[in-house]
Amino acid sequence: MADSPHPHGRSHGEHGHAGHSHGVSADADVRKLAIALGLIVGFMCFEIVIGLVAESLALLSDAAHMLTDAAALGLSIVAIRLVARPARGVMTYGLKRVEILSAQANGVSLLVLALLIVFEGIRRLIDPPDVRGTLVLIVALVGVVVNLVATWTLAKANRESLNIEGSFQHLLTDLYGFIGTAIAAVVILATGFQRADPLVSLLIAGLMVRSGAALVRASGRIFLEAAPEGLDPQVIGRALVGQPGVVEVHDLHVWEISSGFPALSAHVLVGADNDCHSARRAMEAMLRERFALDHTTLQVDHAGSDRPQLVQLEIEPAQAGSHPPDPQTNRKDSR
Repeated sequence: MADSPHPHGRSHGEHGHAGHSHGVSADADVRKLAIALGLIVGFMCFEIVIGLVAESLALLSDAAHMLTDAAALGLSIVAIRLVARPARGVMTYGLKRVEILSAQANGVSLLVLALLIVFEGIRRLIDPPDVRGTLVLIVALVGVVVNLVATWTLAKANRESLNIEGSFQHLLTDLYGFIGTAIAAVVILATGFQRADPLVSLLIAGLMVRSGAALVRASGRIFLEAAPEGLDPQVIGRALVGQPGVVEVHDLHVWEISSGFPALSAHVLVGADNDCHSARRAMEAMLRERFALDHTTLQVDHAGSDRPQLVQLEIEPAQAGSHPPDPQTNRKDSR
């Protein structure tokens, strides 16, 4: 009576695009990331040298941020290659969550560097050094051009991936930072106000905190297996229980295996006169069309005496009492 399709038999083929790791698309993304990485590393080395000569914290903080950009781009390339590996053995989903690990590492590094820049920025506000405004302005303008090219290149990659989107946000933050650094250099040249440099570095640190916190929050949602943004389990449960013949839906879980790879599982009870197989196919079609959920595992049983009670009888009493009631139960109004 129960219809319990294997959770992986159909879904890996349909969801290859969700991992952003197939053939031409993955290779194209790697090429774009490699171009951006080369631009960033080359300019980062140049900026460190000029920042030390010009004694500009804004330039050095930009260089530190670009170091995290380079790490993000490098990790993105590695993650794409690892995600492309097929699922095997105990890794039933493959290595799709490597990109989430990469995104979280990038987010944490941004937050740590931001704190260091804030500390040094406050120190230089109290005792500002002489900043060579002309050198800072030249480097900042070159940085704007380099980051514009790198950002434009990466904007054409598959930004549905949290990993690639994280790298893109790093570059975008750097672009804003260089614009701010150029403004600080102009202020120093025009007015001699040396504290403009650490003030801009604090602004850059704020942008880094914003980007880092967003990456940590987004990756944390996936690791905690929260429902993907835009998918409300209660709405989905009501939609399922509203299907013809469905009596009850419980054990409903909606989570994200990797960025852009949502999944759902649920236990559904249908009326005694309904066909479990037809009901499952109808529910899968509805979930795909209405909620863009392709990776679904639905266990469909008949309501009443056919509910699987044997599993509960085989559980030891101490274990049976350890499971709380399911909060995601939806029942059709008996009226």
